[in-house]
Amino acid sequence: MTETAETRTERKERTRRAILDAALRLSADGSLGVLSLRQVAKEVGVVPTAFYRHFSSIDELGLTLVEESFVSLRAMLRDARTIAPDVDSAQALFLAIVDSSVSSLVAHVHDDHAHFRFIARERFAGPPAVREAVGHQLQLVERELATDIARIPGSEQWSGEDLLVLANLIVTAMIGHAEALVDAAARPREVARIAETARAQLRMVLIGALNWRSVS
Repeated sequence: MTETAETRTERKERTRRAILDAALRLSADGSLGVLSLRQVAKEVGVVPTAFYRHFSSIDELGLTLVEESFVSLRAMLRDARTIAPDVDSAQALFLAIVDSSVSSLVAHVHDDHAHFRFIARERFAGPPAVREAVGHQLQLVERELATDIARIPGSEQWSGEDLLVLANLIVTAMIGHAEALVDAAARPREVARIAETARAQLRMVLIGALNWRSVS
């Protein structure tokens, strides 16, 4: 009985995973907003009623994909933050962080392009519930990043609001470059060009930020 129960559980999880993967594929050139559960069920090879055993609606499926996608985004940002070069100036430290961030971005997008494409697309084109969830998760990521930036020497002159503005600029840029990297996945030279553009943009942002003084 135990073996049968485990087999059913595994089968259920495989079907659930297949539904999520199918939704990612089918929405790659459009949005979840124009996707029907019948399309997803057909792609997986199950009847529509089987869909409802896992998700109550496309919106619920989308919210699950939002959670999964932000696991990938947070992993990328975490990897970028774990590198703490031994440098003797705030500017050198920020430039080193830029280099590690872009390297992390390229690697994670290569390994998990579907989730990065999903975030970039659904934050504007997704169903209202999904757009709201993406926006909320981005705010959380920006707050986490602002907290991390505040720990870096040289950031003492920025207010909490300025830190959030800077974090927003960085996260928005990273998502934009992630989307470009996804589209250029099969073209190594284009990937290298996008990575260099990302480095230049983030360097401009952070060097400019070092000369910023909060208005009291």
